[in-house]
Amino acid sequence: MATAGQWVAGARPRTLPAAVVPVAVGTGVAVSYGDGVWWRAVLALSVALLLQVGVNYANDYSDGVRGTDEGRVGPLRLVGSRVASPRAVLTAAAGCFLAAAVAGLVLVVVTRAWWLLAVGGLAIAAAWFYTGGARPYGYRALGEISVFVFFGLVAVAGTSYVQMERLPWLPVAAAVPVGLLACALLVVNNLRDIATDTPAGKRTLAVVLGDARTRVLYTACLLLPFAVAVALVPARPFAALALLALPLAVPPVRAVLGGATGFALVTTLRQTGRVQLVYGLLLALGLAL
Repeated sequence: MATAGQWVAGARPRTLPAAVVPVAVGTGVAVSYGDGVWWRAVLALSVALLLQVGVNYANDYSDGVRGTDEGRVGPLRLVGSRVASPRAVLTAAAGCFLAAAVAGLVLVVVTRAWWLLAVGGLAIAAAWFYTGGARPYGYRALGEISVFVFFGLVAVAGTSYVQMERLPWLPVAAAVPVGLLACALLVVNNLRDIATDTPAGKRTLAVVLGDARTRVLYTACLLLPFAVAVALVPARPFAALALLALPLAVPPVRAVLGGATGFALVTTLRQTGRVQLVYGLLLALGLAL
């Protein structure tokens, strides 16, 4: 039986900025319009975190039972390393998805935006079918598109909507850099795993593009958000605060363009999460001011 520490490691806490940042930015947008509602923001954060942990456990289960995780470099895989049974990990994923659905349902009821039920259902389905089911789309180079949509557009705009109960242009624009940074996290993860994903038949976008082009894609995903922050300055001058995170992007970009592989990319993954978190919090603050 896995220890508590192993369950925490299996939840992949380094990926959690992908859940925190869109909620922070969406709340910053709501505050900028004078419509921030703290308890709704907390519920939105709960949904995002539970979905992120749930998808991590679901991927652990699906990749583990397929044998994709054998010999993989990086964070602990519960099923692949055989420290937890597939059934236990599947149960943990389902529990996270159920808890996210309950928290999301509260937001649906208070906003009376019943169409959000469909959005929530699609988010849970996207989380499961990334590596689950007979034809997982994560094995067909579609993972980055899903991440951009759900951890960028849906998460930021959804967080703003449940507080404002309307959807102006700003949350959609602010969702673009958030989605790109979430993609950067997935791209560098898949870059590290090209050597094991290719023989396992897992055709991620990194496998399809190849090593060199994946490194260029990662660099674009990590640096373009800073250009978007500049573009937001005419509407929200303090969005320029996000540029303070630019020095943090230098080490991971240098490592990726310099050809880092294997365990070196584990460090890059951590640095990418740091860029994502600091950029997101600074952008949220800048939008709220």
